[in-house]
Amino acid sequence: MSSEEDYRAFLEMFEGNSSTDPSYVVSETVKLCPKKAVNQFGAKFIPVFYCAIFLLSYLGNGLVLFIIYKFEKLGTVTNIFLLNLVLSNLLFASSLPFWATYHLSEWIFGVVLCKMVSSAYFIGFYSSILFLTLMTFDRYLAVVHAVAAAKSRKRAYAITASVVVWCISIVASLKELVFKNVWKSVSNGLTCEESGYSESTMERWRQFTNYQQFLLFFLLPLTMVMYCYISITVRILSTRMKEKCRAIKLIFVIIFTFFACWTPYNIVILLRALQDTSKEEDSCFDSDSLDYALYVTRNIAYLYCCISPVFYTFVGKKFQSHFRRLMAKKIPCLKRHMSASSQSTRSTSQRTPHSAYEY
Repeated sequence: MSSEEDYRAFLEMFEGNSSTDPSYVVSETVKLCPKKAVNQFGAKFIPVFYCAIFLLSYLGNGLVLFIIYKFEKLGTVTNIFLLNLVLSNLLFASSLPFWATYHLSEWIFGVVLCKMVSSAYFIGFYSSILFLTLMTFDRYLAVVHAVAAAKSRKRAYAITASVVVWCISIVASLKELVFKNVWKSVSNGLTCEESGYSESTMERWRQFTNYQQFLLFFLLPLTMVMYCYISITVRILSTRMKEKCRAIKLIFVIIFTFFACWTPYNIVILLRALQDTSKEEDSCFDSDSLDYALYVTRNIAYLYCCISPVFYTFVGKKFQSHFRRLMAKKIPCLKRHMSASSQSTRSTSQRTPHSAYEY
């Protein structure tokens, strides 16, 4: 079906509903806010940022994938989670060029890709958050409950947990498959937006999605991350770990970065949800301010989502060592420095016991 036929079908459906369903008739004055300035800001800001995130994601996640393949065992619990995190980020990043093109002009990719790209966007986004949380919980088990975790942290546990994360992410994104459609707007051309159902139905689902995002994909992960890393810090402080100060500093950086990147975006999501449910009439200035804030904070959260594998892996000495070995092969002048640092690392490892949580 062509876009013109889609548009005609949409108009027929709209006209039919308008004449038969009284819920579509509004007797009170509806205040419309012009969004021209906000849309122009998005058209300039979002495509550039999405392209940058896309490139950073594929470079960073590709590097992590290559190092795991080259130097690591793929079947370990940590690497299974890390591989799934990388795949979720690549799935999310693969949708960004489509959205960048969409913000520059209109949706030119058809109905099928509208639904598929929207679903991939949210499945990758949600699963990335959950895999970050799962990796944090796995580190907590390995450090705080090392003896008990040695028996339970098997390959089957990692695979089962990963399947559960993917299932939750897919179910949470089903709304995109159902509601997203392509229709022609008089002012914006072809749009990939929610359509085909009554406004009240779509409004309820938008509210559900906003609260789902805040509670399930922010508040719960943040609580778990805080609890796990505080417990890990207490555990490290109780040991004679020689580099405990460095470990605690890195833990603080991880928590602070997670909090700083995710909190502003989710606060804006919550404010938008409260604004939509409020019966009081908001000014156009307030509405535009939230739109601007959403553009900026959402992209900060997306940036963290895409570079997180690099951040989470290269805080560890083991991955730093793998990266130096890789660079030494590509840049011969680094080999002499590498041999000196490897001797120092070996002498240090002989004086200190091996830690499962190696920073």
